[in-house]
Order: sequence, then C-alpha cells, then structure tokens
Amino acid sequence: MRELSIVVQLVIAFGIVNVWILRPGKPTPWRPDGASNMKEEFSKYGLPDWVRGAVGFAKLTLAGLLVVGIWYPPVAAGAAVAMGLLMLAAVIAHVRAGDPSRKSLPAFTMLLLSAFVAYANGLS
Repeated sequence: MRELSIVVQLVIAFGIVNVWILRPGKPTPWRPDGASNMKEEFSKYGLPDWVRGAVGFAKLTLAGLLVVGIWYPPVAAGAAVAMGLLMLAAVIAHVRAGDPSRKSLPAFTMLLLSAFVAYANGLS
C-alpha cells in the first residue's frame, strides 16, 4: 500500500501544480459557467480575491508537503487531511454555486485520493 500511496501523493501534487501554476488562466470544463479562469471562478463562488490567493498558497504548500511525505509519511498524512478539507470546501462551493455535479468531480476525486493517502500513512 505504501507504493500506491506514493503514486497517489504525486498525482495529487502534480494535479495541484497543473491547476494553480500551469493553467490558472485557462478555461476548463470544470469551472462554473461563465468563468474562463481561476479569478473568475472564485468570483462566481462569491469569494474575494484574497481567498483565491490564500487557497492557492495553501494547496501549493500542501502539494509540496505531500512530496516531502514520500520520505516522511506522517507529513503526508497531515498534508492529505488538510488537502482533503480544502477539496471538501471546493465541492461545497460547486454545490452552493448551483453547478452540475460533474463540475465538482475533480475536487471530489482529489478528496477521495487525499483520504486514501491519510489512511495509508497512518491516520486510520
């Protein structure tokens, strides 16, 4: 299970880097209708710009900690729990915005992957 957890940790980390570093200004099918970039997405959720910055910082920091957790599993467990909470908040934001459920699929998937990493690294 440890090897699978490492793979999942990397999937989560690289997924976060993709969304927050490589593609924040690009449209995706997962954004709410009318939002073509990350700034517009957070605006559609009714959140101020500083929240977008804080969430981005938190997710990128946790992604880094998931990579560090490859060598220090307790770090991975804590980072996965925190990432899971952020992903739960993302799912809730999609629901509150009235998005179709398919738009929250990436966040829900990351929530499940984070739960697996937390479990696999000692938070069972």
